[in-house]
Amino acid sequence: MTIHDFAHWRDVPAGLWRWPNFSPEEIACRSDGTIRVNEAALDRLQALRDRLARPIIVHSAYRSPDYNRKVGGAPRSQHLLGAAFDISMANHDPHAFEAAAREAGFTGFGYYPPQNFMHIDIGPVRKWGERFPERSSRFAEEPPRPRESLADSRTMKGGGVAGVATTGAAGVDLLQQTLADTQSAVQPLVPWLDTLRWAFLACALGGIALMIYARWDDWRKGRR
Repeated sequence: MTIHDFAHWRDVPAGLWRWPNFSPEEIACRSDGTIRVNEAALDRLQALRDRLARPIIVHSAYRSPDYNRKVGGAPRSQHLLGAAFDISMANHDPHAFEAAAREAGFTGFGYYPPQNFMHIDIGPVRKWGERFPERSSRFAEEPPRPRESLADSRTMKGGGVAGVATTGAAGVDLLQQTLADTQSAVQPLVPWLDTLRWAFLACALGGIALMIYARWDDWRKGRR
């Protein structure tokens, strides 16, 4: 078993550290930054991470003797050897995690359901604590997302504006043609109808733009 001790995690040579999903700072003592690089333990931790293919949150790894006493650790705790890790179960199913940890070579297991973490180490074969209860699902349920009613939808409102404006523009064309063909007495109104038609077309383009923006904004906010 190869072990390297450093007065601070910043002193660990870059060439020595070969565990890509973890950093010296994560493994160092939480009180003073001292670190014991236990290669065998870290190899198994990385193997566990590779098996799970999911992040592993390390609450505690190496502990200095003073810090171990401060937190009430066992006098011969594997944390003192850099051979133990307390891992959050926030993003893991405890039973699947334990099975993967055993396959990766961990032999010691401590269960802490109230604090939602599991202790794993490469010391003697043993276990303690009350096992985690079975979960109905491996992952947290997705919370319901509020959805706007169809009548209140910005997409529908934009489509409505575009539809009304397009219909209005078509009506203006028809009215203009009728006036031009049959009502010579009101010919002075025809130029104003051109302006009205362009106003309707502008509204139609604005409604289409609103629909496009609403769809993009809903997608950006995860509503669709």
